[in-house]
Amino acid sequence: MTDTPAKRLPKAERREQLLETAMGIVREQGTDALTLGYLAERAGVSKPIAYEHFGTRSGLLIALYKQIDDRQNAVVRRDFQRTPHRLHDVARLLGESYMSCFRTAGPECHAINAALAGDEEMEKFQQELVEGYVNFYRDLLAPFAAALPADELLRRCVAIIGAGDALSREMTRGRIEEADAAATLARLIVGAMADDGV
Repeated sequence: MTDTPAKRLPKAERREQLLETAMGIVREQGTDALTLGYLAERAGVSKPIAYEHFGTRSGLLIALYKQIDDRQNAVVRRDFQRTPHRLHDVARLLGESYMSCFRTAGPECHAINAALAGDEEMEKFQQELVEGYVNFYRDLLAPFAAALPADELLRRCVAIIGAGDALSREMTRGRIEEADAAATLARLIVGAMADDGV
């Protein structure tokens, strides 16, 4: 069974086609079904082509998650260029964009993220992702946290990312409405920027 006819494509287009086919497999059958051999079959290409693009199953999962992440980051950065520089506005947009990212990516995003927990290559990639998110939040929130020591702000951003992940999981499971999850995360962000002396 193939999703598309096998035809010669430029390398970048072939990679995009393989990633879209891989996302379809995850959506329909879950991450356990996603292998390079099955991907090649579904995409109508030979196995060596799939291996040439991704190398390993880990490489494929990483590329798939990175594609989702890159798309979402572009949207978030664009939105922040138009946001007033007030804490409540920034917190609201962070909450909304965090939940919107997981809604638009679908439950497949959490499934791919879970599948990334395994070997060393995937663990390293996940750590780099989390560090990137934490640094992005720290840079956005630093102007509102002048009273906080830099290391404390960093720890609070780690906590915000953890809370956002937990809320987004509940949202994708249908236990929390997106607007409520976004509002809760925004309130946590505003609260986290206070120098409460604790």
